[in-house]
Amino acid sequence: MHINELIEKKKHGEALTEKEIQDWIEAYVQGEVPDYQVSALLMAIYFQGLDDQETYFLTKALLESGDQVDLGEIKKKKVDKHSTGGVGDTISLVLGPLLAARGLAFAKMSGRGLGHTGGTLDKLEAIDGFSVEESKEDFIDQVNRIGLAIVGQTANITPGDKKLYSLRDATETVDQSSLIAASIISKKMAIESDALILDVKMGEGAFMKNLEEAQELAEKLVDLGGKFGRKVMAVISSMEEPLSKAIGNLIEVQEAIKVLQGKGSEDLRDLALSLGAKLLVLTGEEEDEDRARQELLGEITSGHALEKFAAMVKAQGGQLTPEEILEKSLSPKIYTIRAREDGWLEKIHALSLGEGARRLGAGRLSMEDVIDPGAGLYLHKKVGDPVKKGEPILDLYGKNVEDLEDVIQDLEGALAYSKSPVEKPTLIYREVKA
Repeated sequence: MHINELIEKKKHGEALTEKEIQDWIEAYVQGEVPDYQVSALLMAIYFQGLDDQETYFLTKALLESGDQVDLGEIKKKKVDKHSTGGVGDTISLVLGPLLAARGLAFAKMSGRGLGHTGGTLDKLEAIDGFSVEESKEDFIDQVNRIGLAIVGQTANITPGDKKLYSLRDATETVDQSSLIAASIISKKMAIESDALILDVKMGEGAFMKNLEEAQELAEKLVDLGGKFGRKVMAVISSMEEPLSKAIGNLIEVQEAIKVLQGKGSEDLRDLALSLGAKLLVLTGEEEDEDRARQELLGEITSGHALEKFAAMVKAQGGQLTPEEILEKSLSPKIYTIRAREDGWLEKIHALSLGEGARRLGAGRLSMEDVIDPGAGLYLHKKVGDPVKKGEPILDLYGKNVEDLEDVIQDLEGALAYSKSPVEKPTLIYREVKA
């Protein structure tokens, strides 16, 4: 196999064989194929696409490029979740404790953020002393004891995907459904679980901008998961506005705690309850989704879910209780954007808020960038809420922000108002099952 032959085939829309894809990924991981040639192949794939069989072959090659984690020693049913990425998306920090409280094992290996906000690990590291590094043995022991652990990837999982994703990010080939699906499913299949739910974000703050694109990706993901023998389903949820009222790292942890206390962002709570209920049905723990949702809501009301969160923090070296985390100071509040007029909040441009949070210090452009854990944004209102002129809409937190005036101007432009009532956005549009 020569990479030029694959570029030529895909350039003309021809299908690649399993061996061609396997050889390509192996050679790329071993450094035998230069980035510029793989970039050309990725661009050909971007425009010509991959059929279902090619997508499966690529997923399999990425999965087999590294280790696979056997979690068979975990006694409870293991569940996992993946989101295709959004703004203010703190679901794991709410969903994990909810499911652990209900008796399932939320054994999650997560990643860091690159772009407009931090990842789950960056958020958790905003808690003093919290360690995301655990051995496999400690990880399994913790999940068996409390039903919950969120750590970094300790094994050499999908190195082919890591290399490929970095190149896709640099060559503007990230938003291609087959490449997205192969990347997600290869990582998820590398870590054993009994059931997986995939949250496909749709809207201007997501990779998938419309329902047709989101449906295509969701179907690919569910189909691929099934081919690897996994129980998997997907939901298509809205990213027209930030999911949570909080955008950042520490500020999102604090908002997750508020939700577990029975307060906080309603959309964050409702999506976590919906995903959790669907997982309970998918694992066979419940037959009725409405009943499952009520049971999970009861875990919030009783305080049991918050206890699970606190137990995870303590087990992973965190030195603060949930109450102390809530009292921890954010970076200085440097500005408050206020409503320009009376009426209703009509639009919150999610991507602009995510980028604004990054510029305040909450995200990174390269993995070498240092995140300010206390930087971020807090929304006092969401789309459909009534507002009065001069009322606080958006608080900005950060340190030594060089282009603050530009950030403020861009965030002001991300908000739109209406003189007449505005309907609140749909939270979940569709679900896709095998």
